[in-house]
Amino acid sequence: MAKENRTRMFPHEWRASTTLSGVYALRMLGMFLVLPVLALYAANLPGAENNKAPVGLAMGMYGLTQALFQLPLGMASDKFGRKKTIYFGLIVFAAGSFMAAAANSLEMLVAARALQGAGAVSAAVTALLADLTRNEVRTRAMSMIGLSIGLTFSASLVAAPLMAEFIGVSGLFALTGVLTLISIAVVAWFTPDPEISKLHEDAQAQPARFGEVLQDRHLLGLDFGIFALHAAQMALFTALPFALQQIGLEKIGQWKVYLPATLTGLIVMVPLIIVGETRGRLKQVFVLGIALIALAQIGLLFGLGSLALITACLIVYFIGFNVLEASLPSLVSKIAPADLKGTAMGVYNTMQSLGLFAGGAAGGMLFQHFGFNGVFAFCSGLMLVWLAVALAAPAPKAVKNLSYPVGSRWQGNTGALQSALAEVAGIEAVAFSQDRQTVFIKALQKGFDRAAAEKIISGG
Repeated sequence: MAKENRTRMFPHEWRASTTLSGVYALRMLGMFLVLPVLALYAANLPGAENNKAPVGLAMGMYGLTQALFQLPLGMASDKFGRKKTIYFGLIVFAAGSFMAAAANSLEMLVAARALQGAGAVSAAVTALLADLTRNEVRTRAMSMIGLSIGLTFSASLVAAPLMAEFIGVSGLFALTGVLTLISIAVVAWFTPDPEISKLHEDAQAQPARFGEVLQDRHLLGLDFGIFALHAAQMALFTALPFALQQIGLEKIGQWKVYLPATLTGLIVMVPLIIVGETRGRLKQVFVLGIALIALAQIGLLFGLGSLALITACLIVYFIGFNVLEASLPSLVSKIAPADLKGTAMGVYNTMQSLGLFAGGAAGGMLFQHFGFNGVFAFCSGLMLVWLAVALAAPAPKAVKNLSYPVGSRWQGNTGALQSALAEVAGIEAVAFSQDRQTVFIKALQKGFDRAAAEKIISGG
């Protein structure tokens, strides 16, 4: 019974997890919903005449400001309060959305996308969720956010072309602004207030320790991977809608390509991730995902004249993309020291945002000067470089991260607790939070004596 009580979410934790996942998903909706239709829309605005380069900037500009502001806003939430920072970020994001809806030139649209990205609340939302959840259920709560993002992305690709036909791309931006304002009300009225806010090393970045993360070449390889994955994604969507239009599939009908691709990607991803996580084959599954994307990009390079081949390539692409989106954070978690997991994820998220910007900018420039072949050659080359990096990296150990409150017996004597835990079978590393109130354990998935560790920590 005690174990059930430790692992079951309390009602306020469910409220926090569901409402904040919704807020996160709504913000991502504003980015994803326009992804398959924005390039076509931007290309018809004044300022885009015969020049696709600024179209790429309109696609990826939000990534640059998001990279610049997400960690500062996370730190601001430590000083000014979680909810106040989230309100500020969401208001900025809503303002950018309404500005994009009213944009009558490509330059104004680029500026609006930059303003959208500046409302980067992800770090503050993560910090608030960490404040509102216990160590035992925090990983589950964070995974709910990840699931909401994945579902939002897939749904957006299918819904956007259909919705744009009825309300236009400017209407999509306006809808995003309205939903963002609603999400502010959700946070204010439905998300619980934390009793205390503090640093959570397993969820938040520690800027003073960035150097430790940046010196780890295995983590740097994963950071390059998330950069490459999203750079190639943004470059892809800078050119692909034009390719589909060129072979006769107008904007409203492009969902017919995205629907089977995204659904197949989601369905196939699940068993692959299960095999990777439970059978110690995460590296093999990870490498397979990169290879699938590389194969899809090479296929697009030579198959843009056939709708059937484009659809087949996108199915392969989304299988790989979904596998990598799910496995990359898991790999970061396995490799990073337990008390630096939040810092490692902070660097990782920043590189993801920079990849979005770089992919949009490069995709637009390449499309302008080298056409479709230039874009897909760039994407293919980027994936092949990443594949080489991944193949050379060692396979991560099959480990899991656990955290527990330090028992009263060990208060002021965590060194003795660390020594005691070092004798437990299956424990790879032990670390403590700055306030010495939480112990972080990195343990083998098989062979770890969990009962013995919990007995020691509780003082039993």
